[in-house]
Amino acid sequence: MIKTRLDSESISPPLECGGETPRILIIQQKMIGDVLVSSLICENLKKNYPNSEIHYLINRFTMPVIENNPHIDEIIVFEELYKSNKIEFFKFLKDIKKSRYDIVIDAYGKLESNLITLSSGAKTKISWKKSHTRFIYTHLFKNSTKPKTNAGIAIEDRLKLLTPFNLKLPLITRPKIYLTDTEISKARGLLKRSKINMTKPLYMVSVLGSSSIKSYPFEYMAIVMDYIIESTDAQLLFNYVPNQKEEVLDIYNLCKKQTQEQIFIEIKPNSIREFLAMTSSCDALIGNEGGAVNMAKAIQIPTFTIFSPWIDKKVWSSFEDGNQNISIHLNELIPDYYSGKKFKNLKAKSLELYRKLSPDKVIKKLDRFLLNIKE
Repeated sequence: MIKTRLDSESISPPLECGGETPRILIIQQKMIGDVLVSSLICENLKKNYPNSEIHYLINRFTMPVIENNPHIDEIIVFEELYKSNKIEFFKFLKDIKKSRYDIVIDAYGKLESNLITLSSGAKTKISWKKSHTRFIYTHLFKNSTKPKTNAGIAIEDRLKLLTPFNLKLPLITRPKIYLTDTEISKARGLLKRSKINMTKPLYMVSVLGSSSIKSYPFEYMAIVMDYIIESTDAQLLFNYVPNQKEEVLDIYNLCKKQTQEQIFIEIKPNSIREFLAMTSSCDALIGNEGGAVNMAKAIQIPTFTIFSPWIDKKVWSSFEDGNQNISIHLNELIPDYYSGKKFKNLKAKSLELYRKLSPDKVIKKLDRFLLNIKE
């Protein structure tokens, strides 16, 4: 459990939000995992200050992970158009100013969110400590380098932004996605009509990452899936985006015929919400690190994650317990190679480094995971 009060670099006194209806804007552009994690800021504030008005500024494509979230009063969409059209961006900034926010929490901390925060006119502005933007904010915090709990750095850092508030309730540390009974029932119906045997294990496989440098080598992934089918009585679903279909078929064709017969490749989620609903009926999600893993954890589905060699596992390996959530990273196998190196500097070598993370190493850890979730 993360303590209610975290170490603060801010020298300002605690904020008080009681008695009124403060309007609070939380900014988190970027990817699905970021938006999901930062939704914890919204939840903790709403539970401590139920009279507050919580607005969440995000990119449109990330909306599905906060749909039906009862702790968010309004979603503010940052459209892609604003990045290329200065006139439209200026209009957007004027609308932000008109909203008269009392508090802005900038969890993104980049140029666009800097300008949004500056335009808001809010009295209290919270974000990350950076020399070139410190004049904008009233409360500043450093990013952590080591996790204090199994929540991981990504979550701990977001919760650190709540330090200036006088929070009375223990911090909620696990993001949650809110699926409806209708969504879950519809997905289960689709799986049954597609001849999925709901009495047998069903695994969702994140067969590809968001790019080649975040994707376990195709032939290695095929070997891992062959092992899953040989050692269990499982059925497999694939999670991927439409423009990855050709690559997915390449991996499918590398699998043994026995494995192919247990891959229901024709069943593909048509949206993020459909993916979530289908995954809620699975026994686990297995595969490349990314938004799918974070989403699975947010609906309480066990996960086995293969990290890219250049991604810092300490940041995103949340709630690993050696049982229901397990991951593997090359750093665990060759720690001497990583000593003194920055993960981001290994990005160009990721494809080469992936080759060192051989299937037998992955399978050894995966085998323990499969036994755990079977019990």
